[in-house]
Amino acid sequence: MSDSLRGALFMLLATFVFALMTVFVKLVPTIPVLEIIFFRAIFSIVVCLYSLLKARIPVFGNNKKVLIIRGIAGVTALSMNYYLIQVVPLAAASTLTYLSPIFTTILGIFFVKEKVSPMQFVFFALSFSGILVIQGFDSRISLFHLLVGLTTSMVMAMAYTCVRKLSSTEHPLVIMFYFPLLCLPVTGLWVIFKWVMPQGIEWFYLAMVGLTSQVAQYYLTRAYQIAEIATVSIVNYTSIIYTIALGFIIFGESFNSMTYLGMALVCAGVIINVLYKTKEKRLEKLEAVL
Repeated sequence: MSDSLRGALFMLLATFVFALMTVFVKLVPTIPVLEIIFFRAIFSIVVCLYSLLKARIPVFGNNKKVLIIRGIAGVTALSMNYYLIQVVPLAAASTLTYLSPIFTTILGIFFVKEKVSPMQFVFFALSFSGILVIQGFDSRISLFHLLVGLTTSMVMAMAYTCVRKLSSTEHPLVIMFYFPLLCLPVTGLWVIFKWVMPQGIEWFYLAMVGLTSQVAQYYLTRAYQIAEIATVSIVNYTSIIYTIALGFIIFGESFNSMTYLGMALVCAGVIINVLYKTKEKRLEKLEAVL
């Protein structure tokens, strides 16, 4: 099996499990976001530390500076993402954070000297117009939710850029380990003063948030490490199908036709951009050979 196919399969699995994770987050609306993240971080640090020690992999990695930045970005993005999941419909929460590949491309201009053609900005505008359509035609999504979603996308882009930079020097578990390492002190302090006691089945939901997050994050990291970013980025957008279906089945969520159009515009702009970048790179390689 080729690396591209394996990467696509890993991303498909990660995307589905992430969709399940959003369901469990939404099932505990009375639990504060930072408390949910605290439970996730406990689960994550135990699994990562055990796995790293068992495999005799250096726990703190090599490029500590970038690992710390990736960890901080991950915690920040996750906090905002969980907030959106709790307050707006699942599919809308996912779509509002779909601009991360666009921001990843923009960050690439400054960090890895990536070239961006004028046509790509047209695709960026297409996706952004979809976000505006969603916000404008769905009364459940306010301007504040829109701004939170855009900020989440930007911070997620920073995290993905760090993962790309770390892919050649760090084991996936090391990259994952820095999330709970940086997260636990902050969320632990919050829990001490703002603890909300989970009730009954909420304990199970919180445990499942931790389990699904860990599984999904591992396969997401592996996908970005072994396959071209273009391949795995496109597969990532299957999550809109999962979240629409799960939101409808479990929470009875539905949207008007304009909101669906907005979601389609967001996905179309990002996917066309990825395909355009892939074609440009292939042409560059061909010209170099000739």
